[in-house]
Amino acid sequence: MEQERAYWLAWSQLQGIGAVTLKKIYQHFGSLEEAWNAPAIAFAEIEGLSNKFVTAIQQKRVKHYPAELITQHLTQNPQFWIPAETAYPRLLLEIPSPPPLLYYLGQVELTENQGIKPMIGIVGTRNPTEYGKRWTRKITQALVSHGFGIVSGMAAGIDTVAHQACLEANGRTIAVLGTGVDTVYPYSNRSLYQRLIEQGLIVSEYPAQTPPDRNHFPARNRIIAGLCRAVLIMEAPQRSGALITARFANDFCRDVYVLPGSLDNTQALGCLALLNSGAHVVLGIEHLLEMLGTMPCLDRIPFTPTMPIVDLDPKLERIYRLIDRESVSLDLIVEQTGLDISEVLSALSQLELMDLVLQLPGMRYQIRN
Repeated sequence: MEQERAYWLAWSQLQGIGAVTLKKIYQHFGSLEEAWNAPAIAFAEIEGLSNKFVTAIQQKRVKHYPAELITQHLTQNPQFWIPAETAYPRLLLEIPSPPPLLYYLGQVELTENQGIKPMIGIVGTRNPTEYGKRWTRKITQALVSHGFGIVSGMAAGIDTVAHQACLEANGRTIAVLGTGVDTVYPYSNRSLYQRLIEQGLIVSEYPAQTPPDRNHFPARNRIIAGLCRAVLIMEAPQRSGALITARFANDFCRDVYVLPGSLDNTQALGCLALLNSGAHVVLGIEHLLEMLGTMPCLDRIPFTPTMPIVDLDPKLERIYRLIDRESVSLDLIVEQTGLDISEVLSALSQLELMDLVLQLPGMRYQIRN
């Protein structure tokens, strides 16, 4: 896996290749090492890659040496995950643009990464009212007491209140930064940063010593949304980064909940706009918990079906045993088997023809009853 990490790093260094394209390349080849050594013509089979882009890949990769890159990189960035690793957060694998490298600092809990512990995003304005701060604390404490973890961006305002309230309630919280994980921003949160290292987790897609950059924070918000089952917008004016997080959450099929505010409060106008667009309104603690209780369970893998398995080819049986009566995503099956996506799709087609597996919308599969 260390060798594969070197190739994820090398690919991420190629200018013009973003997270979406890299996910496509990985899904096509099943390994970025294999992709690195593949002829340029092999990339022409990937949907959405132009001939000009394929030629540019060929020219750029010959200038990089993965083994040297990883050796240098690890001196300042010893802790990071790649999507090919089982420790990489499962929910991030579902989004179109999972970070190729996700750096981390603090206390790792694999139940969060595997999606067993449900995580809720709480974000909002940097200049909240007392009403916004009070309800952020109340909701955070209630969520922690019911087993939820909290994800936010360690920004001033609502983010800070959410992290602090979670830590005070002895809960688990993850801060997603728009800087390197070794950089405190804003500096006024240096004590919170230290507590997060000791009791929580800090993650970022940016390497060590990356300073604050206004262009990093919108991209950071997609990670907050991606890590969560649902996102709460506590207070947000009409032009707010929290609204970007809500937009990503919608795109990723996450639920968006909004604390209602007053028309007289400019810090709530963005929230009211979200409600007008169909977000769920929070009418109180019990109401919120009731709504969160309707979220579908995550995929459970590994799973051994209780029904008898017919005489299957070993590869087919391996995939069949990963599928439950609850639907399982194609990406998750590929991740758990380590097989090429084309092999998995072929096996699933055979299982469908045998009336053992049913394909659902969104490339999800379940066992036929």
